[in-house]
Amino acid sequence: MYRKPTKYISPDEALAKLQKYCVYQDRCHKEVRTKLLSLGIYGDTLEEIMADLITENFLNEERFACSYARGKFNLKKWGRMRIQNELRQRRISAYCIRKAMKEIDEKEYRNTIRKLIEKKAASLQEDNDFIRNNKIAQYLFRKGYESNIIWPIIKGDQDTD
Repeated sequence: MYRKPTKYISPDEALAKLQKYCVYQDRCHKEVRTKLLSLGIYGDTLEEIMADLITENFLNEERFACSYARGKFNLKKWGRMRIQNELRQRRISAYCIRKAMKEIDEKEYRNTIRKLIEKKAASLQEDNDFIRNNKIAQYLFRKGYESNIIWPIIKGDQDTD
């Protein structure tokens, strides 16, 4: 397998490169660490660059978690469970995950579920209500929504607000 020859990069060049990388988009520590490793930066140098990025506020785990949660909910319409799982995979702390979940407004969350139910119901050709509702619920589970919120809305219980 052909490997691109790794060009030596100085710690200052790596720091500048990672600052641009973090300014472009909020990043988690895991992504930045992976990027540094791909640049051939290891050990104490890697840790020093990470510390510099954190100190200069280029890298902020809490800010990343909050913007990630907002973005995935608003753009991809993901539910809380899926967002939490994705953040855990990125090794985000439990504190930051809790903080990120507060970014999602409860009323907006439930309205999004209602809209997704309507959209999915319109796309289904199923006549049997039981099967239809199950398909809708499975769709919402895959998107990361909680069953204790989904089912009352599917059944049409209005006291869920």
